Amino acid sequence: MAVQAAPVLLTVAETASVMRVSKQTVYRLVHGGHLPAVRTASGKSFRIPEAAVLEHVRELFKQAPVNPRRLRCAL
Repeated sequence: MAVQAAPVLLTVAETASVMRVSKQTVYRLVHGGHLPAVRTASGKSFRIPEAAVLEHVRELFKQAPVNPRRLRCAL
């Protein structure tokens, strides 16, 4: 039987740092259902799975429009 490692859980501040957004933006994403989160035992803090944060960022990059004026080709 394989033993699974526990998921890495990030604080709101750590999540904001990884995503390069404000903590308020992370709270909005959590409350809006865009990022899964669990409350700590005290009920005052959230923990967000690192894998969910990375997946959310990947999805944002897939949806981001490409600005052709910013692309430079060396011809």
